[in-house]
Amino acid sequence: MKNIVLLVCGIFLSWNACAFEVAGVKLSDTVQVGSQALVLNGAGIRSKLFFKIYVGALYLPQKQASAEAIIADEREHRVALHIVRDLGSDKLLSAFNEAIEANHSKEELAVLDGQLKQMAQIFNAVKEVKPGDVITLDYLPAGGTQISVNGAARGTIAGAAFNRALLRIWLGNKPVQDDLKKEMLGG
Repeated sequence: MKNIVLLVCGIFLSWNACAFEVAGVKLSDTVQVGSQALVLNGAGIRSKLFFKIYVGALYLPQKQASAEAIIADEREHRVALHIVRDLGSDKLLSAFNEAIEANHSKEELAVLDGQLKQMAQIFNAVKEVKPGDVITLDYLPAGGTQISVNGAARGTIAGAAFNRALLRIWLGNKPVQDDLKKEMLGG
C-alpha cells in the first residue's frame, strides 16, 4: 500500500513539474530567475519552411496576454529556446539580427549597436547548438539580459532597451512567426 501511495504522489509531482509539452519538448510550469518565481505564459514551435527549429517558451511573473505590456515590463522574465534542430551560431545570430532589424528603425538600431555586437560575440563563442540544447535569455533588471546555454552563463548584456529589442523578436509588430507570438502570449 505504501508503494502505491508513493507511486501516485510521484506521478502527480512529475505531472505538475512538466505539465505542458510542445513538439515533444516538456516545459516546466515554473522557473526561478534571480529571486523571482516565474510562470509559463505560453510556448510554441518556431519553424522555417518545413523544418522545426526550436520551441520558444515565455516565462513571466504572472500570465499576460498583451505583447506591449510584456515588452514594457521591466521585471524578471525568461525566454527559453529549446533547440530541436542543429544550428550554427551564424544562422542563429543572423535570425536574431534579422528579426531585431524588422522591428526597429535605423536610429534605434544605432543606439543598440554596442549591445548587438556583444550578442554576436556571445553567439560566436557558442559555435553551435544541437537538439536538446536550451538557450535561456533571462532578464534581471539590475544586471541586464543573461544569455545561457544548457544552464551555463555565456554573458550578460546591460540595458532594458536591449531586452525589449530581444522580446520584439517574438512579440513585436513584425514577429519572427505570427503563430509563435500568439502561442507565447498564451493563445
